Amino acid sequence: MLEKIQIVKQRFDEVNDLIIQPDIISDQKRYIQLNKEYKDLKKIVDKGEIYKSLTANIAEAEEIIGDGSDAEMVEMAKMQLEEAKEKLSPLEDEIKFMLIPKDPDDAKNVVVEIRAGTGGDEASIFAGDLYRMYSKYCSDKGWKVDVVSLSEGTSGGFKEIIFEVSGEDVYGTLKFEAGVHRVQRVPQTETQGRVHTSAATVMVLPEAEEFDVELDMTEVRIERTTSTGPGGQSVNTTYSAIKLHHEPTGMIVSCQDQKSSHKNLEKALKVLRSRLYEMELAKKQAADSEKRKSMVSSGDRSAKIRTYNYPQGRVTDHRIGLTLYDLSNIINGDIQKIIDELMLAENTEMLKASDDVI
Repeated sequence: MLEKIQIVKQRFDEVNDLIIQPDIISDQKRYIQLNKEYKDLKKIVDKGEIYKSLTANIAEAEEIIGDGSDAEMVEMAKMQLEEAKEKLSPLEDEIKFMLIPKDPDDAKNVVVEIRAGTGGDEASIFAGDLYRMYSKYCSDKGWKVDVVSLSEGTSGGFKEIIFEVSGEDVYGTLKFEAGVHRVQRVPQTETQGRVHTSAATVMVLPEAEEFDVELDMTEVRIERTTSTGPGGQSVNTTYSAIKLHHEPTGMIVSCQDQKSSHKNLEKALKVLRSRLYEMELAKKQAADSEKRKSMVSSGDRSAKIRTYNYPQGRVTDHRIGLTLYDLSNIINGDIQKIIDELMLAENTEMLKASDDVI
């Protein structure tokens, strides 16, 4: 472990020297990457210093106990040894997890798309519930949520809603939410009191920077239209709504949330870049899954990942077999405990894979 910590320390010192070089500062992409690496390495280096201090304490205590000439010192050394050993094992596990190579996309902001699936009006209402759940969770984390476009359901909720989330390590946290979410409950429109099953699909796309995706604007047809739905005086009178048609893939992205045509275009391009980036990411994940089958983040959009059962007040995550009887708090944004369990499962799996390689 000390050897691994020393290797990280050497790289940390290298990066520390690099980020003050003028040629690095002038290269924005490289500078951002190195800054992120610096912050990640610093966390490991700081933990490594605590680890080194504990191992030094253990060595010192064992030396005093081995000498045995001073009974009082021996007693103190035994207490020091026990305390240090107690702290050492969990710290070693923590550092092992920190040494697992990080997904470079984890630090990115995201574009989240929620679409109502099977279940008609009830599916749209559920899509609205999921949007509120994520909004509340993001708000509690201090992240910013910005709606890009939405299509309201006829009885409430959304047929589709697309929104951006910006903050620290957003994709690394929310990527586990991608997949099919299922709800089992009695719809408001149900007169017989029967439980119905409805579904909504959640897509979590890492937000692509301009240097991540080479977007050829000659392949993008821009359509400007008037906004639809409720709004101010400018709605239906100015051509501020934007619809992008990406000719090679057939993708269509709409944005009418902003009053300004320029801002709508900016947002729509951001979503288009993120979708194209996610397509490449999905190919990479498919290739990676042949080497390492991940039960948590397989990237399979059609996979049923979670069920929200209202009659029993339970939420079940099918990937890790986790069931919590705390539906009311979870649907109100308290999803951290689920995400923590998913992260732990993923990290444990990656740690096992890295141990197998070693």
